[in-house]
Amino acid sequence: MKLKASFNEQEHDVVINKDDDGYVVEVDGRQHRIQVRNVDTASYLILSSDKVYESRVETVQPRSRDHFVVNSRGKRRAITIVDPRRLRTDENSDRHHHGSTEIAAQMPGKVVRVLVEEGSAVEKGTGILVVEAMKMQNEMKSPRAGIVVSIKVKPGDTVNAGEVLATVEE
Repeated sequence: MKLKASFNEQEHDVVINKDDDGYVVEVDGRQHRIQVRNVDTASYLILSSDKVYESRVETVQPRSRDHFVVNSRGKRRAITIVDPRRLRTDENSDRHHHGSTEIAAQMPGKVVRVLVEEGSAVEKGTGILVVEAMKMQNEMKSPRAGIVVSIKVKPGDTVNAGEVLATVEE
C-alpha cells in the first residue's frame, strides 16, 4: 500500500507490503524489514534486524484512522496518514466519475465484517466492510452515493493489497 505520512513536521512517502516474515516498510526510498507483535490494546513490539522497539499508539480523535500519536523510545510523535488514492476517489468521484467504483483493499488483511448487502443503496461515506490489517480495523467506505452491485468477499477472507472487495455503481 502506498501512502503519505506526515511526521516530524515533514511529509514522507511510505510503502507497506506484507511478506512471509512480516512487513517491508519503505520510507522515502529506505527499506525496513520489520515484524510487529501486539502486546496489548495499543502497545506493539517492532522487531527490526537485531533491534526491538516498544511503541504505544494513541488516537488523536475518537476512532481516527488518519491521526494518531506514537510513543516510542521516549519520544512522542504526531502522525497523519494520507492515502493518495482515497483523496482522489473521495473528493472527485461524485463530480468527475460516472458508472461503477471499485473499493479495493489498501493493504493485506482479513475481512472482519460486511456491513451492507448486494443491492443496498448507499450514500457517500457509508461503511461497506471492515478489514483488519496490522492489528487495526479499517472501515472501507463508499466514495460516492449509489447501489452496491457486488461484494466479492465474506467475513474471514484474507485479502491482498489492491484486491477489489466491492463495487458501487451510480
